[in-house]
Amino acid sequence: MYIKKYFTAFFLILFSIIGSSYKTVDAQIQKSRLRRIVVDPGHGGHDSGALGKYSTEKAVSLAISLKIDELLREQLPDVEVILTRKTDVFHSPVVKANIANQAKGDLFVCIHCNSADPIRRTEVVGYKTVTKGKGKKKRLVQVKEYAHHSSPNPAKGTETYIWGVSKNDDKERALRENESLFLDSSLSDKNWNSLEKLQLISLKTRNYFERSANLALTIEEEFTKVGRVSREAQQRQVGIWVLQAVAMPSVLIETGFISNPEEEDYLNSVSGQTEIAQAVVNAIIKYKKSLDSKMVH
Repeated sequence: MYIKKYFTAFFLILFSIIGSSYKTVDAQIQKSRLRRIVVDPGHGGHDSGALGKYSTEKAVSLAISLKIDELLREQLPDVEVILTRKTDVFHSPVVKANIANQAKGDLFVCIHCNSADPIRRTEVVGYKTVTKGKGKKKRLVQVKEYAHHSSPNPAKGTETYIWGVSKNDDKERALRENESLFLDSSLSDKNWNSLEKLQLISLKTRNYFERSANLALTIEEEFTKVGRVSREAQQRQVGIWVLQAVAMPSVLIETGFISNPEEEDYLNSVSGQTEIAQAVVNAIIKYKKSLDSKMVH
């Protein structure tokens, strides 16, 4: 539903007018391949991210990312994998985006953990007598005594985000600033105001949105297959600036709720991290096969 809205009558009319120019642009889109994947472990350094009872989001995200890197190198040996960090170091979102764009990545996968506020409740535990008023108005009254409790939020499961459609202008800007990622010699010398370049940027943005959405859906399907609770693929309207700042399809994966003790144990276990990483890799393999099947030979 989200993607179909973009292919409006305006574009259909534009395509019929420009004719041969569309074929040039369409060929560039179709020949795109998955040759280089950028994996971004969330947070790092002084930025711990969400906190569990005994672990941090930055550590869990890095461990899962390293496992994804390992599995991708084994199962997709023809694809280069680049991590934005391999140690406990902090990079700002701008640095992360620069790493991805300078590497000329074909896909950006950001790994995070989710968190939910604890559940707080108050109950009456008794009464106490207090004196109120002064002089002749002084009186004894009974007031309630309260106890405050909190318990971990039971929220659990995975979510995969893509950038919100309202951020498409930012995505187009990222493409304009990194034209070497997708422009061939037939367009690289043209002015940015040329019809062909403007059309290519618009098409690329929508094409990348569709690819990102399809990958996000596939990732959540793979999580469901291994028994995880899927909170579905979603658009992120605020935050996650880096998703629209990279000139490539991009997703952000919330691998589980570190605030839930059960999930925290799973996220920190070797078996849990391997299961999460393999689900992500399975989705990427399907994504690559889909791209390869659409290539112009």
